Amino acid sequence: MLNKIAKGILTIFGCALGIGIAWLINSTFLRFNIMFLPKYQEILIYLFGGLGFAILVYLLSGKIIAGIVKVTNSIDNRLQQVPITNVISGAFGLIVGLIIAYLIASPLSQIKFAWLSGILTAIIYLLFGYLGISIGIKRIDELKWLGNLKKSHKDRDIEKGKLGVPKVLDTSVIIDGRIFDICKTGFIEGPLVIPNFVLKELRHIADSSDTLKRNRGRRGLDILNRIQKELEVPVEVWEEDFDDITEVDSKLLKLAQVLDGKVVTNDYNLNKVAEFQGVPVLNINELANAVKPVVLPGEEMSVQVIKDGKEMGQGVAYLDDGTMIVVDGGKKHVGETIGVMVTSVLQTAAGRMIFAKPKQHMDKVV
Repeated sequence: MLNKIAKGILTIFGCALGIGIAWLINSTFLRFNIMFLPKYQEILIYLFGGLGFAILVYLLSGKIIAGIVKVTNSIDNRLQQVPITNVISGAFGLIVGLIIAYLIASPLSQIKFAWLSGILTAIIYLLFGYLGISIGIKRIDELKWLGNLKKSHKDRDIEKGKLGVPKVLDTSVIIDGRIFDICKTGFIEGPLVIPNFVLKELRHIADSSDTLKRNRGRRGLDILNRIQKELEVPVEVWEEDFDDITEVDSKLLKLAQVLDGKVVTNDYNLNKVAEFQGVPVLNINELANAVKPVVLPGEEMSVQVIKDGKEMGQGVAYLDDGTMIVVDGGKKHVGETIGVMVTSVLQTAAGRMIFAKPKQHMDKVV
């Protein structure tokens, strides 16, 4: 039924178009005195023009309707993928752009050449309409941030106290996996924010042809699923993107500034850039080093010597947290569990290193 109504409307439109073209032809003949047509011939031109275009449009109406449906479905699918906030901000930007265009184009109506005035007016409306939509969509986060600034410090402190400071997760910390264990202990409060551009990067890594990268990407996606399903920590997916920024690290820092939150990462370079820009960072590696048990020179412990060290006669052992212990004279005890006494502790950028000697050897020295 709707298809027949649409064909009827298109046929009427075709008839009107044909009559309009016939009128244009007849007017051109009269204006330039090309040919004088009797009245009945003018009527025939209108008749054949209207019927001809009506029949033509009717025959093509099926393809025209199919094309219109295809275009509208494509536009509808694209709009469904756009967040409603972007649609509203884009519409608001369009209205502002058209208002500015009206104020600029109004004086142009005084130009003597009407065709020039019309062209310039159309260009101005198109330009400012596009700029309004573009700025409205791309700068929506800044608008939210400015709106947040209007809140009093007291209101923002109350809001943070209820919800906690947002924690923006980096790709590296998701793949690392220790964030799940930290959240499980309850030491991290507040919503975990997972940007959509980080999810895209994880999917890209998971689809890599390189086996190691593919496994790392899949591990990161598994960690996210476990965090969302097994933990009580609120998880939010940030759908919007910063189209004017290309690097993922820069987008993370920008998002942390917009949300007034913190970036969770174990990337050393990202940590340094964040410090330079004044963005708070929670570094998993720094946390791991901070919670390692304190070992002082003179303490005794029992360790298993795993392998030879780099220097002559040295053996290497490890604590449960992965701290390396270099045992002087421990080469002959490889594979054995022995008692050692700590002689010194060295803190490096890579972590902590403990130097020790076998307790038996120390007893002989004493």
